Amino acid sequence: MLIHELTHAQCVEILERSRLARLACSHQDQPYILPVHLSYDADRHCLYGFSAVGQKIHWMRGNPKVCVEIEEIDSKDLWTTVLVFGRYEEIGDSPEDSSARQRIWSLFQQREEWWLPAAAKVQAAERPTLVVYRIAIDRATGRRAVREKA
Repeated sequence: MLIHELTHAQCVEILERSRLARLACSHQDQPYILPVHLSYDADRHCLYGFSAVGQKIHWMRGNPKVCVEIEEIDSKDLWTTVLVFGRYEEIGDSPEDSSARQRIWSLFQQREEWWLPAAAKVQAAERPTLVVYRIAIDRATGRRAVREKA
């Protein structure tokens, strides 16, 4: 197996086609990682997500430094991984966030069941507090493993 570093363009290609990622955040030196659905915005070089308020939102509000991992695994010796290091930012209802909200909704609509899993666990009678957020990308890095040719 050979492992290659990905170029920036290759990392962006993975971000553009991926929807499922793992989001890592931390609170008082305790890491927390979970699967999330994200949409990449190539024009603004960021990731957008959507969630009911819970542990990850509370933790990211307290410490906005996050890491996102996206992987494509075909086998133990044929895989690609991209890591994104960035900052959590909430998108609010203010007039300043209006264009961001419009962009986010258009990106979400390109994905089937875009509201999953963020709102899936919410019971019909409940009215959860929902948060739309952005991961502003500071840097991205990636690696790809390929089989050695005999």
